[in-house]
Amino acid sequence: MALPPFFGQGRPGPPPPQPPPPAPFGCPPPPLPSPAFPPPLPQRPGPFPGASAPFLQPPLALQPRASAEASRGGGGGAGAGAGVPWRNLVCSYYKVSWALLLLQEQELKAAADGVLSEVRKKQADTKRMVDILRALEKLRKLRKEAAARKGVCPPASADETFEHHLQRLRKLIKKRSELYEAEERALRVMLEGEQEEERKRELEKKQRKEKEKILLQKREIESKLFGDPDEFPLAHLLEPFRQYYLQAEHSLPALIQIRHDWDQYLVPSDHPKGNFIPQGWVLPPLPSNDIWATAVKLH
Repeated sequence: MALPPFFGQGRPGPPPPQPPPPAPFGCPPPPLPSPAFPPPLPQRPGPFPGASAPFLQPPLALQPRASAEASRGGGGGAGAGAGVPWRNLVCSYYKVSWALLLLQEQELKAAADGVLSEVRKKQADTKRMVDILRALEKLRKLRKEAAARKGVCPPASADETFEHHLQRLRKLIKKRSELYEAEERALRVMLEGEQEEERKRELEKKQRKEKEKILLQKREIESKLFGDPDEFPLAHLLEPFRQYYLQAEHSLPALIQIRHDWDQYLVPSDHPKGNFIPQGWVLPPLPSNDIWATAVKLH
């Protein structure tokens, strides 16, 4: 947004623009202004006489918290008060819906486990029936051999009838086994889907905890650098400086301008005076003496 004119009539205007300083260490000159590298943003006059410090983005308009909350609440106390019960009602509705959904999932999983146990019991019964048929066939063969040694031979129709009943029972058992296997596969797929959903929920919960932990660490670091935001409200004198140092997180042109300014000092990796930019915030050291420690609040 544009700033109001600071230099009125009868006041000295800003100094004329100076040519850019020579590039250090033989680096190429900075590129000309273009859509990728816009020209430097206007400088904001500082509170002290002399050269003004560059402020890439003007600070946000600050207002008391009470007025801001009143403006967000619709300008009326009755409307703001009526919104609280409605918000609580919506939160309660979502909590009850989520609890019912979890209860339904648990009941469905318990039912699937019960059906799966029944299917496995039926599969065990079919295997036991197959073993019984094999034992029965072996027993008839032994009795037939014993009767043949005594000179008693059963008719051929008896053998055909016995084989017919065996084949019919085997087909029935095979059909039941295929049906039970299909039911088991379907139940396994359903249970695996439930387990996959459970693993996803656990992973999302773990990621959410890690994100909260990272945000908490970031808040602690920022509180050490810029002070606790609860102790320093928006109208505090240090808030413009905080906005200045964090403007690249909220403004893309400011980020491009800051990166452009830093790129002017790039040197080869083997340069004797070259070093790396820290990856994070450089935390202040502990107080060097007791007098300085009295002015610093240690957490």
